[in-house]
Amino acid sequence: MAGKIVIRGARQHNLKNIDLEIPRDRLVVITGVSGSGKSSLAFNTIYAESQRRYVESLSAYARQFLERMERPDVDAIEGLSPAIAIEQRGASRSPRSTVGTLTEIYDFLRLLYARVGKPHCWQCGAEIATLTIEEIVDRLMALPEQSQLLVLAPSAVAPNDLKAELDRLARAGFARVRIDGEILELGEDAAPKKKAATVELVVDRLAVRTGIEKRLADSLEIASRYGKEVVKAAVVYPDGRHEDLVFSRKSVCLKCGVSYPEITPQFFSFNSPEGACPNCAGLGRLVGEKPTDEEDDGEENYTFLCQVCKGARLRKEALSVLIASKNIAEVSAMPISAALACFSELDLSSRERAVAERILREIVDRIKFLVRVGVEYLSLDRAAATLSGGESQRVRLATEIGSGLVGVLYVLDEPSVGLHPRDNHRLLALLRELQQSGNSVVVVEHDREAIVAADHVIDMGPGAGTAGGEVVAQGTPGEVAASVASLTGRYLSGDLEIPIPERRRKGSGRRLTIKGARAHNLKNIDVEIPLGTLTCVTGVSGSGKSSLVIDTIYRALARALHGSELEPGPYDELSGDQFFDSIVSIDQNPIGRTPRSNPATYTDLFPHIRDLFAQLPEARMRGFGPGRFSFNAKGGRCEACQGEGMVRIEMHFLPDVYVPCAVCRGRRYNRETLEILYKGRSIADVLDLTVNEALEFLSSFPAIRRRLETLRDVGMGYVRLGQPATTLSGGEAQRIKLARELSKRSTGSTLYILDEPTTGLHFDDIRKLLDVLNRLADAGNTVLVIEHNLDMIKAADFVLDLGPEGGAAGGEVVACGTPEQVAAAENSYTGRYLKACANRWKIPQ
Repeated sequence: MAGKIVIRGARQHNLKNIDLEIPRDRLVVITGVSGSGKSSLAFNTIYAESQRRYVESLSAYARQFLERMERPDVDAIEGLSPAIAIEQRGASRSPRSTVGTLTEIYDFLRLLYARVGKPHCWQCGAEIATLTIEEIVDRLMALPEQSQLLVLAPSAVAPNDLKAELDRLARAGFARVRIDGEILELGEDAAPKKKAATVELVVDRLAVRTGIEKRLADSLEIASRYGKEVVKAAVVYPDGRHEDLVFSRKSVCLKCGVSYPEITPQFFSFNSPEGACPNCAGLGRLVGEKPTDEEDDGEENYTFLCQVCKGARLRKEALSVLIASKNIAEVSAMPISAALACFSELDLSSRERAVAERILREIVDRIKFLVRVGVEYLSLDRAAATLSGGESQRVRLATEIGSGLVGVLYVLDEPSVGLHPRDNHRLLALLRELQQSGNSVVVVEHDREAIVAADHVIDMGPGAGTAGGEVVAQGTPGEVAASVASLTGRYLSGDLEIPIPERRRKGSGRRLTIKGARAHNLKNIDVEIPLGTLTCVTGVSGSGKSSLVIDTIYRALARALHGSELEPGPYDELSGDQFFDSIVSIDQNPIGRTPRSNPATYTDLFPHIRDLFAQLPEARMRGFGPGRFSFNAKGGRCEACQGEGMVRIEMHFLPDVYVPCAVCRGRRYNRETLEILYKGRSIADVLDLTVNEALEFLSSFPAIRRRLETLRDVGMGYVRLGQPATTLSGGEAQRIKLARELSKRSTGSTLYILDEPTTGLHFDDIRKLLDVLNRLADAGNTVLVIEHNLDMIKAADFVLDLGPEGGAAGGEVVACGTPEQVAAAENSYTGRYLKACANRWKIPQ
């Protein structure tokens, strides 16, 4: 059907043979509870089929990979466009990838510095001017008329070789030289009696007048050839003054002898030998043994700041090329908002402006897109591996909008992650711009504002995992809100809502206090956090939340309680740490870097399952111990894929593709291991169960049941036990970490720190998460959450709002207190949004 993407019989993962029509050239939001089939529809069906068809249209070489690319389980899809997926997992883990390289801004920046950058001597700092013969002529012709010129060619001559050199010049037809300032005639016995300090060949004598340009140019050409492209003009002005003017036709410091090669864009690339710092190969850091406290950056492998480039990654020559007194590393280190101001106000000559105009337009336009998606606090040299999923996705979104493509199907995975409500409208405006440019935009999203702003909403469900995979409701946001069968619709209409606690906890009366916190953009702030409460730290993106909570509070307490060697951000005083016996930070970093890691292994559930299979009579008869049922050890695993279940195919010009192992068909184990069954299921079958299914299947084993129940309680009942860690979102990884901590016995004196735990959660899942966090706080623990979600913030006991803006304009305490007190603070962005949604609250007494 024209104007629509028509899907027939989609059965990928948990999709239940659904038929669906999605309007093209519209902003479409796919929503539903976690695990309901949103990503299975958007990414694993629609995008995967579009990618497969794209490869099918390419050369015969590319098409050879088609048979190894798994086709989505769907009967037919019509109306597909070429698709681009922007996922949260898309950030490069390479240490060489930065925000600047991801957006291609750094490529234009390199070109700008190569074309209009001014090289300086890295020893004395003097500017090195490279002039053409024509430019030298113009400068000399600008002298007063009748000025007497002596065109000279400096010659590097060893004193012992002076006579031989003078004889050679005489034979070449030259008449005179200047030795130590004295003109000496050639042709006779011209060798001086003293040893010479400087020897300069006299090429020509001229007086400045109209019509000598051609002769002057010829003389300078000869002088630059004999003087190795460095020439002098000894000038006697009409008033009698004497002056030597020195010109160079190549990049060389005439004082220090520092020379430059040809300056090309590669000269500023830290990924090329021409530009990279030779000491650290362009990485900015060196891996080594455990550093001193001042150098410790907390990474798994201890790294040291490169002492040659000081982290700038480039060789000293590249760092000595300046525009507006700044080198390319200094500009890259600026916050994006400051870089935009720098480029917008750049003072260039008319010639430089003509050369740089198009380059600057590209740089400024792309930076403006980054500002519009709310990441103006980042810098261009920020490593891509350090970006959160939401930041990475918004950086890619800005790049795609800047590309100006038309007729493309964009598929996005929760682009609102990590955004404060204040910045959400800017993101939605960009998505709308992308759609109005002639593209179809399909967004997997839970954010209320994004759902309401969509042209078309598809609500998946009704539950998660096997209880999902159906289209519960679709249509305009109003039509979905009117659907009684839609859980999303009921939250949109106000029929259901995340409750406000009947009372706010006052806490134990004790405080965790930190004074003089000044990490990154924090402005020497003092903070008090009531213990025994659920506290939210809020603020716009880049306001200093992570700097305070992660870089300062967590690291300081980890050092005090556990002897951690992580260096906390600078602060003056910490008190209240004696009231804790442990601190747990639950972030969104992956639970593993390879498909071998999964929820079962991470939560220590897998050893109990392997023990169960090892105790079965058939396993004992064959002599199979627990190790036989590990896919990480030889013996029971499939050796064709070494227990990974997937085989990586290099696509060269496309991202690598992972396909199921042809021997074990993705089951990871060899045939003999899979013959051991418990209630008719093999070890691979058990790993393929969802948490909810496993609870029913393995409920008679207390150790297993306890861990499964905690996974279910944090909203992960739909996840399969053996789902590879690489396929989990940041929010899912965080909730699995939370489940592991919950399965341990709480002492009631633990500080739990969570970084945006609502990421990827539906309204109903947030309600479940709040139940878990409240359980921890009710037991006397302190829960400290970095959060933007208003439903989470309004349910907190205490709110600490940072700001007022991001980056250098942030780092201050804007408001603190109960959600009601913050809502009353006029200078708080968070407070304004809390106040705007207060009509949906039942305000506690």
